[in-house]
Amino acid sequence: MHQETKRIILYVMERVIELRVEQNGPRVDSYIAQAVPGLSRSFVQKLLDEGRVTIAEKVPKASYKVEAGDVIVVRVPPPAPTEVRAEAIPLTIVYQDADIVVVDKPAGMVVHPAHGHYSGTLVNALLAYCPDLAGVGGELRPGIVHRLDKDTSGLLVVAKNDAAHRYLQAQFKQHLVHKTYLALTEGLLPVAYGVIEAPIGRHPQQRKRMAVLPRGGREARTEYRVLEYFAQHTLVEAEPITGRTHQIRIHFAFIGHPIAGDRVYGFRKQRLPLHRQFLHAARIAFTLPSSGQPVEFTSRLPDDLTAVLHKLRQQTAKSQ
Repeated sequence: MHQETKRIILYVMERVIELRVEQNGPRVDSYIAQAVPGLSRSFVQKLLDEGRVTIAEKVPKASYKVEAGDVIVVRVPPPAPTEVRAEAIPLTIVYQDADIVVVDKPAGMVVHPAHGHYSGTLVNALLAYCPDLAGVGGELRPGIVHRLDKDTSGLLVVAKNDAAHRYLQAQFKQHLVHKTYLALTEGLLPVAYGVIEAPIGRHPQQRKRMAVLPRGGREARTEYRVLEYFAQHTLVEAEPITGRTHQIRIHFAFIGHPIAGDRVYGFRKQRLPLHRQFLHAARIAFTLPSSGQPVEFTSRLPDDLTAVLHKLRQQTAKSQ
């Protein structure tokens, strides 16, 4: 009885899609990917390989070009369980709907499981938090569209399904997602508004680090605006126009004003009582996959960084 119930549940969860071709067209994998939102071409090719796509009860090759009158049957299996374990970790959820969830990530939390961090990550927490997770790429997992470093706090948007994942990816690719960070830099920046343009790539010797590369790096652009000057530091609002790994940290280090508290790209001996880099993703703006409505979310500066600013302001007031 138990085994029969299990089979029924799996059958109900399988998604069967029938497509009727009206005119001769492209390859069948491209046709299905274009006709069905949420199915990428690579995923459709996987379905073809598994025999889950048929035309007249026969499995076509991916290169088959559809013809008028073809009836294509696509059987999409339920999302496969991910190998990552769900963990009931407290999260600060700023917004969520059927497609996305916006999280205010604390400093110290790794976004995605990797070598040395297989538990306690944001993905582990989201698997437990989101009962309506539909899966991405054929797996029951959240779709990470962008990331924050372990010791960077702030806002992160995550997709719950393939269609939302692709929609957000397209926005990032077209630079339609606007992210604003609060950062404290070492030294006094010479101008109140600036643009840093320097290509970024993998460090040629230290492979775990990124660096500005004269040749072979990817285009990277960061805009910033000074918010407040202190005796030896500058509070800035920074917007990465491109999305390279460690971009803000590398760019400010490149111009001689590394992020305070950054022991990788900044000073080894820090002048402030910081246990992590002073970098916070304070604002994110994009359009919702469900409606195309523009939205903007904000996050207040965490207590540890607020305390540092309070101390700097006190010191500045005493010196005046």
